[in-house]
Amino acid sequence: MKELITKKTVVALLCVLIMCIPASSADPGSVDDPLITKSYVDGILLPQIKSYVDSQISSIPAAPGDNEVVQIPVASGSTVYNIVNVSKDQTVIGGKSCQMIMRMGSGVIVATSKGGVCDVTLGADLPNGTSAPSNHLLIIPVDDGRGIKMLSDGILMISGSYSVSQ
Repeated sequence: MKELITKKTVVALLCVLIMCIPASSADPGSVDDPLITKSYVDGILLPQIKSYVDSQISSIPAAPGDNEVVQIPVASGSTVYNIVNVSKDQTVIGGKSCQMIMRMGSGVIVATSKGGVCDVTLGADLPNGTSAPSNHLLIIPVDDGRGIKMLSDGILMISGSYSVSQ
């Protein structure tokens, strides 16, 4: 019995001693206990970061000045749209393969006996008198008088030949 108390006492004392001894006198991540040395950061890491940032900044093109014209190259075969302001009761008639996008206003489709206007966005042929949808790509397939009659002032984006009439 005496041996058992002695072993228990020794184990208890060892546990108390282990808990009282600090693992380290410095806080983890502090100057006294760094994850990497300060000389490594100052001598190697910061110069590499500075060099990388400088190379990235030097590759950015300069911003144009107030009077400088910026020309953006147009890829071969790409479509360029003209912004066309139209008034109420005007009719925009598209030529063969003309593309139109109504950005503002309202209008109705002008079609012929040969067919309507192709709404690529919807995937449908819009017949005469149908409301022209906003922000849809409309294509005039042939040069036969198809287009949009405006019911209010509006803005169209148009690519290809067109005419505006009262």
